[in-house]
Amino acid sequence: MTQFLKNIQGDKAIWAVVALLAIFSFLPVYSASSNLVYVVGNGTTMGHLVKHGLLLFLGFGIIYGVHKIPTHFFKGLSIIAMPVVLVLLAYTLAQGTTIDGANASRWIRLPFVGISFQTSNLAGVVLMIYVARYLTKMKDREIRFKESILPLWLPVFLVLILILPANFSTAAILFFMVMVLCFLGGYPMKYLLSMTAAGLAGLCIFVLLAKAVPDLFPNRVDTWMSRLESFWDPADTEADYQIEKAKIAIASGGIIGSGAGKSVMKNFLPQSSSDFIYAIIIEEYGLVGGLALMFFYLLLLFRIVVVANANATVFGKLLVVGVGLPIVFQALINMAVAVELFPVTGQTLPLISSGGTSIWMTCLAIGIILSASRKDRNQEQSEEGTGELNPLEVLSGQI
Repeated sequence: MTQFLKNIQGDKAIWAVVALLAIFSFLPVYSASSNLVYVVGNGTTMGHLVKHGLLLFLGFGIIYGVHKIPTHFFKGLSIIAMPVVLVLLAYTLAQGTTIDGANASRWIRLPFVGISFQTSNLAGVVLMIYVARYLTKMKDREIRFKESILPLWLPVFLVLILILPANFSTAAILFFMVMVLCFLGGYPMKYLLSMTAAGLAGLCIFVLLAKAVPDLFPNRVDTWMSRLESFWDPADTEADYQIEKAKIAIASGGIIGSGAGKSVMKNFLPQSSSDFIYAIIIEEYGLVGGLALMFFYLLLLFRIVVVANANATVFGKLLVVGVGLPIVFQALINMAVAVELFPVTGQTLPLISSGGTSIWMTCLAIGIILSASRKDRNQEQSEEGTGELNPLEVLSGQI
């Protein structure tokens, strides 16, 4: 164990925050899994806990392995992985899986192990690395819009188009994160506004096409619309049912909560162990527990900014921001949904919610951040120069 700890490198605060979140996750997952056992009739509580533990164990193995890879290697890996990701996304979408009549082609089943893999999670990490690589390549050149369409925007929109039909929230978050990364990377604002307009136009075309040919994307647009309608005008819908039960759970928690494992609403929330686990956490640990959890995610965000600023290369700075911000952003969206600040999105709480590949892809992103935070960057400095920046520059886009 001592030898293992000596081999752990990178930002120790990030290691600590990630470990604390992972350890804490066992309590709400074990508690909320009773819904799957006694209401849904799926497995046992101990079985779900062991599965969650195994996923986290493998996830930390991913962190450890990836954080040993020199940061500049991810440039080439993103180029190799991008076509692989596009093929996986196309295959996933082509399955035509539906749930309650709606397109839900988000997962593929891994052969031999029988685990479902959500390809959009991998696509998000690979795309952010790819964009960071392109922006680094163009850092000393004037960016021309026409020249950036094929190498930058074509892969971005291909990924988004393949994710959108089955998972609008993930596609929207990924598009927003790409815009943020491009802004921080110095991509001209007028071009970003043009691509934002193009993205909105593409979304409108998709909605019109889905309405005109409903068999092409079964009921997906109707699902989005019903969620938005239930958010603005609550009605007797499944999304509103979940939100109402989540609000009851939060109200029942009070200041200090009802205690670990004593949630009542976990038996009524269909997604109590995944999408709405934050509501269960507040019910059991109160406002104090909910704010403490939010604090750790914000601490993770702070350390991400610190690591990005301290990195000696432009690629390292953009890489850390690109793969790190989506983790915290997804966490804040999950919390906002639970307290009805956002419509239902289906986004899980990173490192806390039970799940499969979402945990692994979060760990992959964290491993990349830790790789960039390592001190042995002499080779990278010789390749790209120092590029010293302060934290305000990272956040203001003056890279």
